[in-house]
Amino acid sequence: MDDKKPKTIITIGKRKRAIARATLKEGNGRITINKTPLKNVKPQLAQLKILEPLALAGSIKDKVDINININGGGTFGQADAARQAIARGLIKWTNDKNLQKKITNHDRTMVSYDPRRTEPRKPSRSKQGARTKRQLSKR
Repeated sequence: MDDKKPKTIITIGKRKRAIARATLKEGNGRITINKTPLKNVKPQLAQLKILEPLALAGSIKDKVDINININGGGTFGQADAARQAIARGLIKWTNDKNLQKKITNHDRTMVSYDPRRTEPRKPSRSKQGARTKRQLSKR
């Protein structure tokens, strides 16, 4: 007997405090984020950001179902994390160096982690940011 399991790939994407876990399975192009379809995700700009790696992948997107679970972060941090998880998953799915090069040339943060963080607040500046000071007055 030939019990062939469907191909499944799990990838992780991160941005600031947001962590996205994407599961790619053979299917017909359905994308769900936290168990809701992608078309219900608001705002529209976040939707477009998530679809970016799929646009670069071409016809592969119609052969894969993607389920994404996202925790933490803000709206656009979550969108960037999902975008990174999808891009990494598609590269793993195809094992295509050309796709990886195409995605990396378009935007490197779709494949690699972005280490930038907000600077922690300094003591005695409760309401201001990390480096703001009072404006100096000469007279």
